[in-house]
Amino acid sequence: MGAGGQLTTRLGVVQTAVEELDLGALGRALWRRKASILALTFGAAAMAFIAVSLITPKYKSETRVLIETRENIFLRPEADKTAELGATVDQEAVASQIQLILSRDLARDIIEKLKLGERPEFDPVLHGASVLKMLLGLVGIGRDPMTMTPEERVLKSFQDRLLAFQAEKSRVIVIEFESADPELAAQVANAVAAQYLVLQRSAKQTQTRAAGQWLSGEIDKLRTKVADAEAAVERYRSKASLFVGANNLTLSNQQLGDYSGQLAAARAQKADAEAKARLIRDAMRSGASFEFADITNSELLRRLSEQRVTLRAQLAEQSSTLLPAHPRIKELRAQIADLEAQIRAEGERLARSLENDAKLSAARMGTLDSGLDQLKQQASVSNEQDVQLRALERDAKSQRDLLESYLAKYREATARDSIDAASPDARVISTATVSNTPSWPKTLPTVLVAAFGVLALSVGFALTSELLAAMPTQAVALVPLAPSSVPSPPPPGSGTRVAPARPMLDTRTVAGVPLEDIEALGRQIAAAGEGARRLTVVGVARNVGTTVTAVTLARSLARRGRVVLVDLALANPDLAVIACYPSAPGIAELIRGTASYGEVITRDRHSPLHLVLSGHALADTEAVIASQRLSITLEALARSYDHLVIDAGALPDVAAERFAEFAPRAVLVASTIDDLGTIEARERLLHAGFTDVSVLASGSPEPAAEAGRAQAAA
Repeated sequence: MGAGGQLTTRLGVVQTAVEELDLGALGRALWRRKASILALTFGAAAMAFIAVSLITPKYKSETRVLIETRENIFLRPEADKTAELGATVDQEAVASQIQLILSRDLARDIIEKLKLGERPEFDPVLHGASVLKMLLGLVGIGRDPMTMTPEERVLKSFQDRLLAFQAEKSRVIVIEFESADPELAAQVANAVAAQYLVLQRSAKQTQTRAAGQWLSGEIDKLRTKVADAEAAVERYRSKASLFVGANNLTLSNQQLGDYSGQLAAARAQKADAEAKARLIRDAMRSGASFEFADITNSELLRRLSEQRVTLRAQLAEQSSTLLPAHPRIKELRAQIADLEAQIRAEGERLARSLENDAKLSAARMGTLDSGLDQLKQQASVSNEQDVQLRALERDAKSQRDLLESYLAKYREATARDSIDAASPDARVISTATVSNTPSWPKTLPTVLVAAFGVLALSVGFALTSELLAAMPTQAVALVPLAPSSVPSPPPPGSGTRVAPARPMLDTRTVAGVPLEDIEALGRQIAAAGEGARRLTVVGVARNVGTTVTAVTLARSLARRGRVVLVDLALANPDLAVIACYPSAPGIAELIRGTASYGEVITRDRHSPLHLVLSGHALADTEAVIASQRLSITLEALARSYDHLVIDAGALPDVAAERFAEFAPRAVLVASTIDDLGTIEARERLLHAGFTDVSVLASGSPEPAAEAGRAQAAA
């Protein structure tokens, strides 16, 4: 068979493999195996139904408990009655109460109360030793019940069946219990809730009782301290003579006040007596009558004044008839003069008496001043002692106040304990009822899950075997064919009609670049790092093996990372022959907006390489290359993959400047490396903006050396 026939056969194998993997073929394969799939499905459903029927059903009951503050306001202390104590319960408090419900102590109380240890459901050893569980315990899977104590076995079974959790967005705790006996499930759930409330109440009572006991001991100590403090106050008061008199004043301060008052009174008496004596003498010197309270109160002066008034009246009466020289007139005048002398003598005596009183007051003032000074000195000393006394009194008062406070609290604690006033911070809002519907196993859901699971596995195995059977048995080798091996077109007029289709991979005229050269270049690019992540593969001319080189280089890089190969040789696209889905949309559909990024990316049939085909190209290929959407697409691909490889086609058909923007590293494919056309092509790429140009040629022994010679020639 000729080379053309071989190419046609290989393309046919690929095309056949692709056609066999369509959805219709898969559907027909499933239909062919429908009997075995349905048999397995119904068999699994029947086995699941039998297994569920043999399992002992379990029944579940639930009790709901509301967590809230239930303290009686009338039993609070007087100081706390107006405060909102414990008005809110946070999530941590609810979680803590759940742990209390699940505690081992509460479980022991329920087990003992309901005698659950006598039931085989909770103590599997009562049925006899299980050989399977013993073997599993020996290999470390589970624990052998025979190695556990009876209490541990019952506790483990009880806790496995008990569940407590918080209802969503509430302070309600749901208590669930599961058992083979529905009445026992409801009984245990209610018993757990009741025992939980008992534990809360007993905890509060224990707390109150402990507080009362502690207060009783502290009260005894405080009584001793108060007695000692008050005795110390009295001892110091006696020692310092700081006795308290009237008005809660010490005797020294009270005496100081008395002396001050007496001194002020003596000073006032002296001034008053001196003033009266001075007025009397002034009146006597001026001859004026002096009428003062002290004078008018004198009995002698009052009689003398009355007699003088009487004599003056008689003198006036006699003077109207008698002459002044009359003896009677003279006698009356003499009596009046004698009375006035007596009055003056009495006034003089009163003045001297007042002066003596003033002197007496002055002497008293001196005595009071000296006594007051002594009292002041004593008061200064007693004040210092009084400071210490007040400190002792404050200490005694604080001890006494603390004692009274403790006594009040002790009376309250004793009263709360005696009347059983402690109430739990929870209440049951829903009691458990006996359920007649098993909670496990669920017959219908179990059978359906088993049936659908086996159905899915059967369909998966059928599809997998069909896909594996549809894969080609030999790889399609992309080996370029010699120009002479291409069949010639039929002569004109022969009557043979040729289809207008073009080959998927045009490798008819070039023998191809040696594989070791491409591998060496691939290693160089992989080691170059960030600067070689975007590659443009371009040929000096058509039919020099550009596409074959791009595919081989991309596959070499794909063994080291994630690589995508984009077919932008729009004039002669050839990558569809190696794609898993040759009819997949490509760049042209993406530019038109009829396909998405996920739809245009396909896989290489023989490597991990990802491909983006050219698609059904537009008539204007230059518009596609110049499209802004193409730039965005290539940028997105370059960011998503380790390497972006672009098959640009032949250089005469390429807008070199545009491709330099897409991928600045170029690989130039030529027939020979030293040819003048190759050197000019490389120079053109460098001027177009490519940062580096590697040259590959058919028959080139060392790509690096040949690239060096090309650069030197340029």
